[in-house]
Amino acid sequence: QVQLVESGGGSVQAGGSLRLSCAPSRSITRPYCMGWFRQAPGKEREGVASIHYGGTTEYADSVKGRFTISTDNANFTLALEMNNLEPEDTAMYYCAASYRATATLRTIGAFDYWGQGTQVTVSS
Repeated sequence: QVQLVESGGGSVQAGGSLRLSCAPSRSITRPYCMGWFRQAPGKEREGVASIHYGGTTEYADSVKGRFTISTDNANFTLALEMNNLEPEDTAMYYCAASYRATATLRTIGAFDYWGQGTQVTVSS
């Protein structure tokens, strides 16, 4: 069973930056897709950014131009660079991986492996 471990969350003021990281607990084969999702209190989990094995990236409209997803193709670690953070970005952020060809930013159910989450809090 693959476990994903996130790090890098924290509290910042609006306009600040954070970098999230995610690493598998053991060596894994290349996932078809890896992504970052977030869930705010009282809201459904939503896709933030994803990256496919070919390098294609996808972003939620709310984070385009502010967030950048990247991966290390040697170890399949995942990162999310978050700039110009807004209070609306406050949420628990989760890393996820999928070996299914149906995995996209909008198909949360296609992601089989999840991290425990890391909290991001943005104050105004």
